[in-house]
Parts: sequence; structure tokens; C-alpha cells
Amino acid sequence: MLQNLVNYAVDYAEKGFSVIPIGAGKKPLIKFAGKPALTPDEIRKIWQTHPLANIALKTDKFFVVDVDRHGDVDGLESIKKINHDEWFKDTLTEKTAHDGYHFYFQKPANGEITQNIGFLPGVDLKAHVNNYVVVAPSALGDKQYKWLNQAPMKPAPQGLLDLLKEKADKIPKTKVAQLYVGMNKKTKTTGLFETIIEGFGDTGQRNDSLASFMGGLLLRNVDPEVAAKLAVIANENTPDPLPMNELERTVNSMIEKEARRRSGG
Repeated sequence: MLQNLVNYAVDYAEKGFSVIPIGAGKKPLIKFAGKPALTPDEIRKIWQTHPLANIALKTDKFFVVDVDRHGDVDGLESIKKINHDEWFKDTLTEKTAHDGYHFYFQKPANGEITQNIGFLPGVDLKAHVNNYVVVAPSALGDKQYKWLNQAPMKPAPQGLLDLLKEKADKIPKTKVAQLYVGMNKKTKTTGLFETIIEGFGDTGQRNDSLASFMGGLLLRNVDPEVAAKLAVIANENTPDPLPMNELERTVNSMIEKEARRRSGG
């Protein structure tokens, strides 16, 4: 089922979408937040390195009502309870790999759409300029994303916009503000957590970043085996990961260095 999707990715880019290459677990293979859209040549270069990457599109010019249908909640039932099937007709629609749906709408020119995860049971609103959705013909295992029509993204019906605003108004903004304040108070520990997700950076700094990462974990008394596993995860999230032998060499060196420090040697 896996295939090289580079031609599809280039086609999306040429249609004006911001393409994001996606790896295992729907993880982006590049840093894309706040960055310009990839050019077709940049896309071809990335897919040479990651030929089986899936495709995602950044929700910068459109938003998506993401209906989840696996697990304990069926988001389609939530959509049916709205009693406005017409809102979701005649716009670009996709079937997801887990039998859910993506309904695509143009962002209104004069109104802000606030991302809202779980605004209905089993239904997310993907709308942040630095969020993304996986698109066809990407696949998860033997299950594939598929376009159900070739309709253009239509402007969101006013009734849908009113519902989204109503749900957004119920988000406890004081809590959100507190969260953002907390996120801006970055510490060295914060940096360690971010490294796990963002990886070790560009080629020239990967080894130094790995050594600093391991040193920071071990200094905080993280079990060496756990620290090594976290290093592997961070390396997997690095756009151009370190070879495993280099990773192991640096990890082992930092563990031995920490063991000497603890023993007073």
C-alpha cells in the first residue's frame, strides 16, 4: 500500500497548498511552523530522502471539520445531531484512513476561526495556521485516505460559523491565557521536553545537541536506559537523524561521563 507520493505532493504545492511531509505516527519530517510553503523542488528533494512519506497540508488558508470514527466515540453521530446536513454537502470531502471524514471549508476573510479540539464529541476543528491534516492518497498501513469528491472548498455556511463561534466562546479563556503564560516561561527542563519532539536540529549541531540532551537528563537523575530511549525518540524526530552508531557512541559516552561524576572519579 505504501507508495512514493512525491508527484501528488508537488501537485498540491502547485495548486497553492503548503505541503508538509509526514512520517510514522503522523509526525512532520520538517519544521514548518511560521515557515514559507515548500517549493516543488524542495518537495522533490525531501521525498528523495523520505520516499514513503505521507502528505499533509497546513491549515493556513482553509479549515477542516475532522470527524473521528474510531475508538469509543463516533463523531458522525455528533454531526447528525446538529440536523444541518446541508452544511457539509457540496464542499471538498475526504474519507480518512480510520473511516472518519474531513470536511474542508474556506476561511472567512473577515472573521477569525479558533482551533477547537473536541468542539463536539468525536469532532475537532483544525484551523490554526500551524496545524495540518493528512490528505489522500496517504496511507496508514493498509488503510488509505481517499477524496470522496472533487468539489471546491466552499465558504463555510453562516450557521456553521455561528456554531463554531458559540463553541469557541465556551473555551475558558482565562485558563488558556494562563497556559500561554506558563508556556512562555521556558526553563532548561522545558528545552529537554521540546527536544524530544523537535529533534536535535541541523546536521552541524546534532551531536552537540544530543550530548547536551543526555547530560541534562542524567543530571536530573533520569534512569540512563530511559534517557537512551528518549534520545532515540528525539533522533527519530530530527529531520536528518544521526546514524545509529553515532547516536549510540555519544549516548554511551555521556552515560559513562555521568557514572564517573556520580562516583567522584
